[in-house]
Amino acid sequence: MKETPKARSRIMRAVKARDTAPELRVRRLAHRMGYRFRLYRKDLPGSPDLVFPKLRKVIHVHGCFWHGHDCARGARVPKRNRAYWLRKIARNRARDRTNMKGLRLAGWESLVIWECKIRDERDLRKRLNEFLAK
Repeated sequence: MKETPKARSRIMRAVKARDTAPELRVRRLAHRMGYRFRLYRKDLPGSPDLVFPKLRKVIHVHGCFWHGHDCARGARVPKRNRAYWLRKIARNRARDRTNMKGLRLAGWESLVIWECKIRDERDLRKRLNEFLAK
């Protein structure tokens, strides 16, 4: 069934910026591992998804499409309004680089967890532990 532009627009507007399924999965696992964190600290560049103040570390959970990951899902570009989406994703990536640099200059370590990389809980647990246990 062919999707109308109006329907696609409604779908894209419904995509949440916070409390997404991938983010919730990472948060639940980090909490089960015994780590405590704050959410979306507005005083930090980019308002990171998970903030570990005592460790001075942050985690960003990025959606592959929205942040232009190099996986199959991130490489997709909608057929309609292609130029808009390419510019949008390029702006997101530029903003991400700026925010990461700001965090680094402020003395914070960052980890980006891509949506496509959270399916394997054992691997995700290992990555979280390697990042947070140092």
